[in-house]
Amino acid sequence: MIILAVESSCDESSVAIVKDGKEVLSHIILSQIDIHAIYGGVVPEIASRNHVVHMTRVFEQALLEANVTPKDIDLVAVTKGPGLIGSLLVGINAATTFAFAHQLPLIGVNHLHGHIYAANIDHDIKFPALALLVSGGHTELIYMKGHMDFKLLGTTLDDAVGEAYDKVARTLGLPYPGGPIVDKLAQDGKDTYNLPRPFLDREAYNFSFSGLKSAVINLVHNAEQKGEKVRTNDMCASFQASVLDVIIDKTRHASESFDIKQIIISGGVAANKGLRNRIYNEIPNKEIIIPKMEYCTDNAAMIGAAAYHQFLIEGALPNYLLGGESTLNIENK
Repeated sequence: MIILAVESSCDESSVAIVKDGKEVLSHIILSQIDIHAIYGGVVPEIASRNHVVHMTRVFEQALLEANVTPKDIDLVAVTKGPGLIGSLLVGINAATTFAFAHQLPLIGVNHLHGHIYAANIDHDIKFPALALLVSGGHTELIYMKGHMDFKLLGTTLDDAVGEAYDKVARTLGLPYPGGPIVDKLAQDGKDTYNLPRPFLDREAYNFSFSGLKSAVINLVHNAEQKGEKVRTNDMCASFQASVLDVIIDKTRHASESFDIKQIIISGGVAANKGLRNRIYNEIPNKEIIIPKMEYCTDNAAMIGAAAYHQFLIEGALPNYLLGGESTLNIENK
């Protein structure tokens, strides 16, 4: 099955051609990072307008690179949410128009399901599995009994981990996006600032990073008022050490509490080198799979990977996008 997949939930315009949920025939991403960097974050209106400008070209490039025509496509898949509403609408309208024009079935895919299935492109998910989804907008632990079978164990109660990285970077005067630069500087720093570890209830799986972010902001502001200079590398190392201590501890706890065969690390923060280095060393008794760097951040290939399994289970339904939910379709069971 050849799937044309579209992702536009935030500031990346992406179209991919994916065969059987595994083989990526083409993978086009047009990033808007340079446009939004001057604002210190994504501006929704600007993001959606740039999707409109470039979406047709991204479609054409994906088909050209894959060396396929619309007649070769079996299914069109598109991110239906969660995300920025204006950005989502551009992708949904483009995918719907393409499917209608070529009389192809259409399916709406949850953005977070896509992040999880990004790991399935170059690996094989083994069930039952535990997924740690860490990104700019989400921090979640999810138990999977089988394909498209999700149970939410814990989520963030305030800031997502990626959001905390961006805000700490801004406080330190570092460029947007903050995650990569904080991760890089942390490699050359030491954990000397003794920041708090927000475990909350240690037996539970929920996360909270707002207090940690505030601790960094207060330390930086107090130092500025005293005329002292913050050691940026050490502050990045201390912040990252706190974040990873919490994430890895809760992931380990969940992996020991549930009978699982595999741990999946996905989402934009899965590209974090500190996380990648520590998770294998600190949870050595479980198989851990992480997508390639190119599939960690928002991309259409992950939507095609998830759409394949979703279609096998659910099919493509009439008015699917209008009838589906726009948030993560996970229940506490």
